[in-house]
Amino acid sequence: QVQLVESGGGLVQAGGSLRLSCAASGRTFSSYKMGWFRQAPGKEREFVGAISGSGGSTDYADSVKGRFTISRDNAKNTVYLQMNNLKPEDTAVYYCAAYWSWSAVLARTAPTYDYWGQGTQVTVSS
Repeated sequence: QVQLVESGGGLVQAGGSLRLSCAASGRTFSSYKMGWFRQAPGKEREFVGAISGSGGSTDYADSVKGRFTISRDNAKNTVYLQMNNLKPEDTAVYYCAAYWSWSAVLARTAPTYDYWGQGTQVTVSS
């Protein structure tokens, strides 16, 4: 069982930056692949990015590539989402999620992920 708690959301102006954190429980954090998703009002939850257990591999949605960076600190059981050059369309509730798999391919689909945090609100004003 993995418990995830996000933090770091808030209100920021367009062009600004935020760093989200996701703290995980459990002693096997490094064996889990981690992902970030977001959900805006009236929209489906969408993939933002993912990172392998070692942190050596990442994947990003086209909409955030070049602006967002995922990293992890396995010693601290924490995964981060650094968001730069934020746009109003980035406004959403952001969720971190975790899953385990033998595959090296990072999943982009929400049902693949077994554990979810409660979400943190990010609001970008224009």
